[in-house]
Amino acid sequence: MTESSPQETLYPGWRVYLNPRVIGMLFLGFSAGLPLLLVGGTFTAWLRDLGIELAAIGFLSWVGMAHSIKVLWAPLVDRLPLPGLSRVLGRRRSWMLAAQVAVAVSLLGMALTDPREQLWLIAVWAVVAAFGSATQDVAIDAYRVEAAPDTHQAAMAATYVTGYRVAILAAGAGALHVAAVGSWSLSYGAMAALMAVGMVTTLISREPVAEVDRFAPESEERVIQYLADTQHTGLRQRVTAWFIGAVICPFTDFFLRYGRAAIAILLFVATFRISDIFMGVMANPFYLDLGFTKEQIANIAAAFGLAMTLVGAAVGGLMVARFGIARMLIGTAFMAPATNLTFAWLAGLGPETIGLVAAIVADNVTGGLSISVFIAYLSSLTNTRYTATQYALFSSLMTLPGQFLGGFTGVVAENVGWIGFFLITAGLGIPAILLAVALLWLAHPDRPTTP
Repeated sequence: MTESSPQETLYPGWRVYLNPRVIGMLFLGFSAGLPLLLVGGTFTAWLRDLGIELAAIGFLSWVGMAHSIKVLWAPLVDRLPLPGLSRVLGRRRSWMLAAQVAVAVSLLGMALTDPREQLWLIAVWAVVAAFGSATQDVAIDAYRVEAAPDTHQAAMAATYVTGYRVAILAAGAGALHVAAVGSWSLSYGAMAALMAVGMVTTLISREPVAEVDRFAPESEERVIQYLADTQHTGLRQRVTAWFIGAVICPFTDFFLRYGRAAIAILLFVATFRISDIFMGVMANPFYLDLGFTKEQIANIAAAFGLAMTLVGAAVGGLMVARFGIARMLIGTAFMAPATNLTFAWLAGLGPETIGLVAAIVADNVTGGLSISVFIAYLSSLTNTRYTATQYALFSSLMTLPGQFLGGFTGVVAENVGWIGFFLITAGLGIPAILLAVALLWLAHPDRPTTP
């Protein structure tokens, strides 16, 4: 095969970013990323700044577990229309808009609540925001996979990640700066207003039309068989048939396509980000305890960290193209927990700006690499017939173990100190490394295996 010149390959690739669907993902990515820190890292910084105990902060991080259990209601997003709204906007956009409104309202509720006086109420609003955010993720992930052909998916993911990370900057550095010059209430009120970006994008976008995957008829045969054999009639028959098609088929389809490698894949997905999530819960409290100011955290950990993440994501895309997903999965599985050791070094060094910069470079560049590789990997695992449910399964598994363990981070940090804490986070990444190597023998991640 004759190799193409750089001009022949570069310009067609860059023109894909002019596609309206690809451009739209930039703003939907912003809408998806905005709530994450507002019920996560920024939320913990707010609580710690007001003097809330570390143990309470750790347990309150459990509100983020909504993202880890979203697979439980993903079948509803996949199949259930919203009365009135779905008729006007379509299945994907109606769920996106409803979730965005829920997030905006709950962030406004947090802005109007004082955690020192009503900690329980701030927790309730945070839970609503987390569930709205998780539902929005389910709908946008399904929209992203269905809205463009495979040749556009890398560009869709790239613009989505860019928008997502800009939102992280707004909800991290932006929120901290507003809180520093104004108040936390003003900060969260401003974040609620920024959810309008996603709402407007949803309203002006077109509803995607997904193609049926070639495995879908075989999976849907279970519904057909039930309808042919059952003696049930009426509502019971329709509800049971819907349940089989919406809940059972997405999971049986996955095991049908991947066979004996399916369990190893799920275990790998479940362990890939444990060390990062476990560490991330306590990142901002760690910076504050070490002696860094909110402005330093905003400028270095958030703003500069965003730039490093985007650099890592861009490099990750190039390296996947050069080396393939399989090798990069092993590489990022190793690098992610290894970079946590830089924070143990920083804990011993103290509040030195150069140390924080070095730790942020190592952690965020590696994080960007991991994001680009893992999104490509998870997208390749889905069947377009069950996009929302299967992608929610993978992304839920990706965060659930880390989110659950994250609830104990405050207790661990208080008992072992910051250096011991970060050594533990690094050790939590070992299972993912072993599973990444095992997947090379069971199923090559670049090519799904069929039985």
